[in-house]
Amino acid sequence: MHAPSLPDRSIEAYATVTDGDRLERLQSLAETLDGVRVLHVNSTATGGGVAELLRSIVPVCVDLGVDTDWLVVDADDEFFEVTKAIHNGLQGSGAELTEAMKATYRDVTERNATEIEDEYDVVVLHDPQPLGTIDRLENAMPNATFVWRCHIDLTAPAAEHLAFVSEYAKRVDRAVFSRAAYRGEIDVPSASVVHPSIDPLAEKNRSLDEGTVAAERDRLDPLSFDAPVVAQVSRFDPWKDQFGTLEAYRRAREAVPDLQLALAGGMAGDDPEGMELYERVAREAVGDPNVHVLTDLPDATVNVLQRESDVVVQKSLREGFGLVVSEALWKRTPVVGSDVGGIPLQVEDGENGYLVAPNDVSGASDGVVALIEDERLRTTFGANGREHVRERFLLPRQLADLLEVFVEALELDG
Repeated sequence: MHAPSLPDRSIEAYATVTDGDRLERLQSLAETLDGVRVLHVNSTATGGGVAELLRSIVPVCVDLGVDTDWLVVDADDEFFEVTKAIHNGLQGSGAELTEAMKATYRDVTERNATEIEDEYDVVVLHDPQPLGTIDRLENAMPNATFVWRCHIDLTAPAAEHLAFVSEYAKRVDRAVFSRAAYRGEIDVPSASVVHPSIDPLAEKNRSLDEGTVAAERDRLDPLSFDAPVVAQVSRFDPWKDQFGTLEAYRRAREAVPDLQLALAGGMAGDDPEGMELYERVAREAVGDPNVHVLTDLPDATVNVLQRESDVVVQKSLREGFGLVVSEALWKRTPVVGSDVGGIPLQVEDGENGYLVAPNDVSGASDGVVALIEDERLRTTFGANGREHVRERFLLPRQLADLLEVFVEALELDG
């Protein structure tokens, strides 16, 4: 395992974007956790939503005085092919789990567990990838409280994948899900719900000066913001349905002939399918100069793309939560999103965007056209969206919820 480098974060800096009462609650929870050591373990330091969350949560916890570390699993492509199959299976469609695949999973997680030499009071295992480390860690740290933080949509899992993960999940002390609807499918001793959040001070979400915006717009050339732009920002993953977004864009162009589409996404280190899907999407878009397939953009460039686009689409087929929705809404850009996973918690239909069924290409197209053609509507939806995110989906709220889970699990007097 290895510890990623972390940015500096001060809890006081969030006073400009969140209520003082919430910051006071965080300080109180941190005092309750004085002397408690916390470890977060996940499978990649870059390219995924979990990594983005930890990159902000961990240094803020440290600044609050909560002794917190973050370690990332070391593994090869064979392991990540297994865990991607598990991930897909938990979302309803994955390759068969062979005995060889299970053996690979056990070998890698056990080897990584042996590399954790320090002892902790709380160990948070994020998603299925590091969950197998509990075999060894519960023996090495008999007094630790183990938390499984599941970021995946578990509403219709494949039985064999669920059974495999359940053998580990039932041994944790507490599971934390992104939605209450995910709790019912899996056997865990106790469970909490914590909605994810965005970090408004991160490079991807912070306010930008005019010079930075202009420079990043130039970086996105030949995409032009002088004509209407619809964007989707998400990993290149079959569940994100970039092909459906392409079809919705093509329908929308019948009403908005100069419409452009930007499909932007990063490559997560634990997702071996990413490059293959990126290449398939790029081939599908070849021949249309108004479609721009982009990958591994700097965070500031993503910030400007979400900020300067007229509409953001998130047409996922399944979605654990989909924080790219809150990223766009925070920047006052309305969203047309699928009515799956955590998207409906973020998109208020008819208030800050539109919700459509995951396979409703026509509905997605109609939503894009309605917003492109009505500037006043876009402005109103954008203002509503920013306020909705301010109230519900910024980092201080998520962190307070998470620290409360630790206090409850440790049976401390908070």
